[in-house]
Amino acid sequence: MKTLDLVCVAVHSHFNLPEREQTERIIRALKHPLVNILFHPTGRKLQKREPYAMDMSKIIRAAVQYGVALEINAAPERLDLKDLHIREAVEAGAKLVIDSDAHATAHFKWLDYGVAQARRGWAAPRDVLNTLPCAEFLKAIKSLKK
Repeated sequence: MKTLDLVCVAVHSHFNLPEREQTERIIRALKHPLVNILFHPTGRKLQKREPYAMDMSKIIRAAVQYGVALEINAAPERLDLKDLHIREAVEAGAKLVIDSDAHATAHFKWLDYGVAQARRGWAAPRDVLNTLPCAEFLKAIKSLKK
């Protein structure tokens, strides 16, 4: 894994854990020294699945502490993080990335939704790492690790 440009983590199972367990589980993943990004942080799918039970404030603080960026997932069925969490993350000093969650090339157009979501949460370009050119982005994401 040390040769990968990015290491990303996400919850893809055990969605129904109690809040404390889910929060601890996610923070354990953020603590891994090679992890760079937490994808779809709350797991919500609009009108299909509620967010996991978890303490988002603790996860935001852990992301800052362990140098992990939080994804703003621009897929229309996700829009995860929601605007209030984006605002909290920005205020806490967390870094963000905007991702289309593309499973086909046509999905890249969803990035505009992610930008709009970031703006709703008062994120500025300086808060969103992938506003940088690729080489600068990779350097910036690696520099989050303390």
